[in-house]
Amino acid sequence: MNQDVNTYLNSLKKWQTELTKLREIVLECALNETFKWMHPCYTDNGKNIVLIHEFKNYCALLFHKGALLKDPEKLLVQQTENMQSARQIRFTSLSEIEELKSTIKAYIKEAIEIETFGKHVEKKKTSAFNRPKELEQKFKENPAFEKAFDNLTAGRQRGYLLHFDKPKQSKTKMSRIEKNMERIMDGYGLNDCVCGLSERKPNCDGSHKQLEKKE
Repeated sequence: MNQDVNTYLNSLKKWQTELTKLREIVLECALNETFKWMHPCYTDNGKNIVLIHEFKNYCALLFHKGALLKDPEKLLVQQTENMQSARQIRFTSLSEIEELKSTIKAYIKEAIEIETFGKHVEKKKTSAFNRPKELEQKFKENPAFEKAFDNLTAGRQRGYLLHFDKPKQSKTKMSRIEKNMERIMDGYGLNDCVCGLSERKPNCDGSHKQLEKKE
């Protein structure tokens, strides 16, 4: 077992029992245990298959190519609009996980087969996402802002485009853009940690947890 995963699970104040059970189930599927993106990640021949993580109201298994799974039980959830490939199975209790054990294993088996056969999710290109006129207006007013946006990764750009274009009212769209201009200028994505302590900007290395311990 991976020591980083042990440390992660032991540090949890919530969902520890549930994630420990999920870990047990996943390891029974003969996957290799690693620690990526600050969470336990399970691979097959070096390919990411599934990750376990926790949120305030639920814990989950995240299938990296979940969009390709058949999902006969209709369990998979698209975490955000920007998630084109990954899908979650969410849990709110240990009993729920235990009841779905055989189903979880079946989904993992299919996920391994998908990776073995080299299947890929056909992702929508960033150029296909609508750029709101309000964003184009800000680009004209501030060329440095446009350059900073273009320097973001494709995934971060898509996240912002979806976020900016979602409201119906132009005023709300502009408000969202202005609210996030500083984040974009600093190279951060919509959901990136901005604690200011990370040495892996714009990614987070977990440094913000130092702040949580002081509170």
